[in-house]
Amino acid sequence: MTSARRRWSEDRWARVAWSRVAEPGTAQVHQWITELGAVEALEALRAGAIGAGTTYAAQLAETDIDAVASVMRRLGIRAVVPDDDEWPGGLDVLDRPPPCLYARGGLAVGPALERSVAVVGARAATEYGTTMAFEIAEGLASRAATVVSGAAYGIDAAAHRGALAAEGTTVAVLACGLDRVYPAGHCGLLARIAETGAVVSEIPIGHAPYRARFLERNRLIATMTLGTVVVEAGLRSGSLNTASHARRYHRHVAAVPGPVTSAVSAGCHELIRDGGTLVTDAAEVLDLMGRMGMDAAPAKRAPDTPDGGLEAQDRLVWSAVPVRQVASATALSVRTGQPVGAVMAALGRLELLGLVRREGDAWLKVPQPRRRAEVVGGS
Repeated sequence: MTSARRRWSEDRWARVAWSRVAEPGTAQVHQWITELGAVEALEALRAGAIGAGTTYAAQLAETDIDAVASVMRRLGIRAVVPDDDEWPGGLDVLDRPPPCLYARGGLAVGPALERSVAVVGARAATEYGTTMAFEIAEGLASRAATVVSGAAYGIDAAAHRGALAAEGTTVAVLACGLDRVYPAGHCGLLARIAETGAVVSEIPIGHAPYRARFLERNRLIATMTLGTVVVEAGLRSGSLNTASHARRYHRHVAAVPGPVTSAVSAGCHELIRDGGTLVTDAAEVLDLMGRMGMDAAPAKRAPDTPDGGLEAQDRLVWSAVPVRQVASATALSVRTGQPVGAVMAALGRLELLGLVRREGDAWLKVPQPRRRAEVVGGS
């Protein structure tokens, strides 16, 4: 093994060791790695030059990296470090990025996240919320955007399933070691995600999830992606924590509105009031977070009405023509306050447009088909 190759391997496994020594986001460990390097800092900790008598030293003494590496290989779990091509560049903006990231699945994580959106929300979601999350994620995936979420029940699961339904790419970020399935009910879902996407975590194998790790996990979801969409969230929802990290690190924040009477949408409404962007579909999400000039959302417009393009005089006369019974030009002149000659001229133009028809000396509106709302323009 060349010296460069050996150094690369030593740094990787030193970072794996550090991930087992301390909790995610530990300031002291980040400082040691930054100042000394992962390998040198680990040697210093082992020698007692730093951290003597601390829990870090005690944890290191109990860590058998060879055994850890053997289990990881058996489970198909790899350690991704900052020098790797698949390291998510967005993590580098964090004040305290993880020393390494664990990944399972064939997807090269970093490149897939260059065009990605986090879709998160309540675990106790409503049917409306899960439908919106599924449809937004499906739309994002069909537009070649990677959908990132936390694999929890409710909105997260709907987002992953929407991306899978579009045969797109999705990444699940867990708050536990990748040798565990959490929640247990998502064993099949996580297996499907790993088949075409990736399951990742900063937590080493053998470690269980708990609240602090979920909150730290959220900072990864927020910074890995171009922005975060919150579909449903109560006022105390953990997804608001993800949105807070996204805003802190200058990522886009968007929210899907719900009924004003719905407690599970109250957090979304607060996000919008606080400057988050209101979105209702995948096109609007990419209009905000996608490529300038290439992912612009199509304009939505109300359905056309028969009188939409009429001049004011013709519109006035058309509005006075009855639907079920005929009216003479004289009667229409009285209704509109216009001279009979002006009314006759307007009726002639309306007849050419197919909006009225003549029956003897009287006139009747022509029924028009109902028009649905249209989406125009965009890419």
